[in-house]
Amino acid sequence: MKNNVKKLVLAAMFMAIGLVLPFVTGQIPAVGKMLCPMHLPIMLCGIFCGWQYGLVVGFITPLLRGFLFGMPALMPNGVSMAFELATYAVVIALMYKALPKKVWGMYVSLVTSMIAGRIVWGIVRFIIAGVAGNSFTVSMFIAGGITNAIPGIIIQLILIPTIVWALRKQLAVLNEA
Repeated sequence: MKNNVKKLVLAAMFMAIGLVLPFVTGQIPAVGKMLCPMHLPIMLCGIFCGWQYGLVVGFITPLLRGFLFGMPALMPNGVSMAFELATYAVVIALMYKALPKKVWGMYVSLVTSMIAGRIVWGIVRFIIAGVAGNSFTVSMFIAGGITNAIPGIIIQLILIPTIVWALRKQLAVLNEA
């Protein structure tokens, strides 16, 4: 019971960070999109709270942010991000749990989740475009999911492992107290 309450509180904190962090980069929309600020707390939620909490927080956060603040626009961005972020959280949680808690295990988990999330994002964008009578090409996928996101990908590769190890250390100290 105590562990579930801790996970629920952490999940709520990660959702709140996911709602607020884009304001830091959102003053310049092009920069905000490149830095992918909502991705960080969602991946951390998957690692620290598990795939179930990560799935819910990852799916709800972009939709709630779009509804409350108008960014991301719910269609097609908010909906496709909901599936993308939920995928990130689920994949990173399952991989991180299964692999050794070593540097390579963290990076395999992170990179696998980033690839899976972007693939899901592309599939959802393709479906939404088809329903709307538009097109979503491979070049649009590469530009939106990879090229334009390179700064965010680099930030994720640096910050996620750093934050995970720092928080793991702090949580271990707290659990001993």
